[in-house]
Amino acid sequence: MTVLNIIVLALLQGLTELLPISSSAHLILVPVITGWPDQGLMVDASLHLGTFCAIALYFWRDVLAMIVGLLNLLRGKVTPGAKLAGFVIIATIPAVIAGLLIKDYAETALRSVAIIGWTATIFGILLYVADRWGVRLKRIEHMTWQAALIVGLAQCIALIPGTSRSGITMTAGRAMGFERRDAARFSFLVSLPVTLGAGLLGVYEISKGADGGAHLHDAALAAGGAFLASLATVAFLMNWLRTANFTPFVIYRVALGVGLLIWVYGFGGPHMVP
Repeated sequence: MTVLNIIVLALLQGLTELLPISSSAHLILVPVITGWPDQGLMVDASLHLGTFCAIALYFWRDVLAMIVGLLNLLRGKVTPGAKLAGFVIIATIPAVIAGLLIKDYAETALRSVAIIGWTATIFGILLYVADRWGVRLKRIEHMTWQAALIVGLAQCIALIPGTSRSGITMTAGRAMGFERRDAARFSFLVSLPVTLGAGLLGVYEISKGADGGAHLHDAALAAGGAFLASLATVAFLMNWLRTANFTPFVIYRVALGVGLLIWVYGFGGPHMVP
């Protein structure tokens, strides 16, 4: 891979993984549009690990509180940090189960430009509805195990390309009445096990002899680029949501989805992605 390939993928990972616009859709479409080869396991793992480090750094207070809370839990002391860690674990379990059951199917049969067009459009509209008509009463301190489970079940839908993991979890949070920043904050915290798991899974596959598809300096560049892009993106979004809403992202999603559907059904674009 060239340096340009890696930089573009790192920017896409950082922007689309954290903004509610679907990273899978964009990363699937890149080779279709550019003709570039697949980035390989090593670069893919590095992108996820870079994103994980960026989110963990931005929310370091929450991460530290959860770690300390879990340690205190061993001594029988329940703290807000321990509760938050429990909610993140509850929200992660459904995605892990769903991933084990249908991940291979989702990455083959569902790699469709048409599916991406539909999911980008439909779930973009759902985000608008939840954001526009959802009440704004709850903070992350009001999280319950039931609400965390709903976020986790919503996250399972993100296995369908084009749905957007961050988008569907933020939609669930807003639909349950959480403030925009708190819905986003919990979505990002829930993403930590997901991104770390994806990165470590890639490392494991490489250790078994799978072709990493890149040299170490490519992996380092990918991780560094994804880290910087992800850190800038999460800082931007959390600041944006202080005074604004999700509408610009909805407009982008719907425009992308409708454009893809026109391309497929109107101009004979490819239905499946190789």
